[in-house]
Amino acid sequence: MINNYYRNLRDKHLQELEKYRIGSWIHVEAPTDDDLSYLVEKHNLDESLLKDATDEYEVPRMEVEDGVIYIFSRYPFRRNDQISTSPILFIIQEEHVVSVTKEKFPLLDTFLKRNVFFTTQKTKLFLQLFALINTSYNSYLHTISRETRTSSYDLERISNRDIALFVRYERVLNDFHLALVRTNAVLNNLLSHNYLRLYEEDRDLIEDLFLNNDQLIQLSKENLKSIVNIRDAYSTIMTHNTNRVIRFFTSITVILTLPTIIASIYGMNVNLPYQQSPFAFLGIMIIITLISLGLVVMFLMNDWL
Repeated sequence: MINNYYRNLRDKHLQELEKYRIGSWIHVEAPTDDDLSYLVEKHNLDESLLKDATDEYEVPRMEVEDGVIYIFSRYPFRRNDQISTSPILFIIQEEHVVSVTKEKFPLLDTFLKRNVFFTTQKTKLFLQLFALINTSYNSYLHTISRETRTSSYDLERISNRDIALFVRYERVLNDFHLALVRTNAVLNNLLSHNYLRLYEEDRDLIEDLFLNNDQLIQLSKENLKSIVNIRDAYSTIMTHNTNRVIRFFTSITVILTLPTIIASIYGMNVNLPYQQSPFAFLGIMIIITLISLGLVVMFLMNDWL
């Protein structure tokens, strides 16, 4: 689906146009083959790069073809209670800005309602969208950090659901980390090369985005480290508890083995010492009890039980 938005410095509100106009922001969500063909023919864009924007595994990077700047990034979103990222392509041409997303862009409605941008300011519009994605990463990372800390307060009560959640978060954080690191490389290229005409305010915004991305990269590393530490601690606790249970039942088995042997011997249908004595049963029970108590004391003293 192709949407055309327009607002110049004199307009009070954003307009959604039925047809393209110079200075527009062309936003394309879940493009069909016809949409891509239209962009190629109408705006002379590279078809292969447009198709890359629909590849869910596309990573942030920048390409320059025939004076047109193609900047790939990834934005976070939540679907069916699962956090993931999806590719987004920004195309900056002389007359307009184009954005292409494989999925519905969840930040679009909020951004449109803010009414704080002008589509005729191409570079600034692109940087504002980039900053919006950056803010979304920040929100998700702090949510993951908060939920991780909450689940780690009582390690002995962590459930299988918590472990599954940590595994999902680890995948998400690795995805975030890769996207943020590559995004920083893109921002560094924009600063160090004259791909875009940057005013001082634009440079300041890119530098702020670069620093914010660095902080988000560190936050994602810290969250990954916390999850790994929690998982290792949980694994150690579970191993220790399992060893205690095994040691307990092994001790009980040993304690009961000797009395069982004595009882088995005196249960044989052969001549046995003191079998005619009226105190034979009592004597055997006393011996079994003393042996059992002795083994229990020995196991307790050695912390085997």
